[in-house]
Amino acid sequence: MPSVLIVDDEANIRRSLEGALGREGYQTDSAASVPEGRTKLRETYDFALLDVWFPEGSGLDLLAEIAANTPQTVVIMMSGHATIDVAVKATKLGAFDFLEKPISLERLLILLRNAAATLALQDENRRLRQPWSHDIIGSSPAIEKLLGMIQLVGPKPPRVLIQGENGTGKELVARALHASSPRRERAFVAVNCAAIPEELIESELFGHERGAFTGATQARRGRFEEANGGTLFLDEVGDLSPKAQTKLLRVLEESEFFRVGGNRTIRVDVRVIAATNRDLSPSGSSGFREDLRFRLAVIPIIVPPLRERAEDIAALVEHFSTRIATETNGKRKKFTPRALELLARYPFPGNVRELRNLVERLMIMSSGAPIGHEDVLAVLPRAEGATGEQPRLSDAVREFEKKQIEAALLAEGTMTKAATRLGLERSHLYKKMKKLGWRPESLEP
Repeated sequence: MPSVLIVDDEANIRRSLEGALGREGYQTDSAASVPEGRTKLRETYDFALLDVWFPEGSGLDLLAEIAANTPQTVVIMMSGHATIDVAVKATKLGAFDFLEKPISLERLLILLRNAAATLALQDENRRLRQPWSHDIIGSSPAIEKLLGMIQLVGPKPPRVLIQGENGTGKELVARALHASSPRRERAFVAVNCAAIPEELIESELFGHERGAFTGATQARRGRFEEANGGTLFLDEVGDLSPKAQTKLLRVLEESEFFRVGGNRTIRVDVRVIAATNRDLSPSGSSGFREDLRFRLAVIPIIVPPLRERAEDIAALVEHFSTRIATETNGKRKKFTPRALELLARYPFPGNVRELRNLVERLMIMSSGAPIGHEDVLAVLPRAEGATGEQPRLSDAVREFEKKQIEAALLAEGTMTKAATRLGLERSHLYKKMKKLGWRPESLEP
């Protein structure tokens, strides 16, 4: 709900504007003087309607203070007997427009809508200038299943918890959910919860008022307000402190909050999508609030690791090599079939992010074209204690897979449960075990 502060010394004007704007869905507040307006402006408003002339001062002074302290607030000046010089001065100080009294409600509402549209366009331009990957590459069964979930869940309002290892592309999935939703024309705001110190996370999410703490020289909107009407992506939400989890839970329940140092209730309409590489269930011993997990994970989505969709690696390599060549104004280098086969057999513990970095390294370090399997062998991590080229890679892959399967079987006791733990179809696990030399049929009926 957009907020409007009305500063005018005439009580009937304040009452009529508050009533009219309130009926149009605005959250209103008012002040009768310049000092009272200055006190109110310790908090931040979306819009401010300022009279020019006051017995004890000028609304232009408040306009200058707003421009210096909370420039995101849109100011519309009002006056019954202003000159052209005053209007020009107000415009130079940053006023969005100037209204003559008596105020035309229709004209005012048009100005407010135009101002909101202008701000939204500015936000969109800023977002478009931020480069980000928006394609989910691959045609493997795992990716087809993931895309099906996005297509099913994206247009619907429930919150989503995206789970997956580091580097699998969880933010890419969140952006795809946003792009397929009715909110796609509004903001997508991403927050890396793990990268923000505990003492700053509350201000980052909910904003703060001027003077709320040392160094808060200006009021600042939080990420929830920036995402109003759109989507807020909380990456690595499992790293939130218990205090931050409590505050986040309240916002999810009530859709309202206070800025740090503020006392004005702010209501928002935000779809929250969260992501984590941790097990947030009680059995995972993460210390994450169970009630918060339930509210975040209305729809859980699991992003598969790259080792479970090796058939997508060739398409990913082509995508990354093309993008890197474009970004560096270089020439795209092709990979030989043997080089691609070698990459497809590597387990990629760092997932798609590691593959992207590897492709970039190969394009820089390989002098010739196409890039061959020798080039790939030169940059792949070596298996500890291994000798030779091809044997060390295949042995490392086999050993890795055997250890993962053995651990899953030991923990779960049956092939069916082990396959679920590993994120595989039972038939896929069966074939993989036979390839590794086991007799799966002897393990369970």
